[in-house]
Amino acid sequence: DEHFPLPQSNPAGVLRYLMDEHELRQADLPEVGSQGVVSEILNGKRELNVRQVRALANRFGVSPAVFI
Repeated sequence: DEHFPLPQSNPAGVLRYLMDEHELRQADLPEVGSQGVVSEILNGKRELNVRQVRALANRFGVSPAVFI
């Protein structure tokens, strides 16, 4: 399993990168919300809240700071 550094990006870009690395679809992130909510986050129409940031950090084993 190769690991690459996270790109310096906005929270949506980091989430998209992690989803690609783990071969996840929008519907695979119920801790964030519905597929529609994930889509809005990825498209910049909605920002991640504190609960979502914590859940994603735990899911991917990264610092919450990467989503801020």
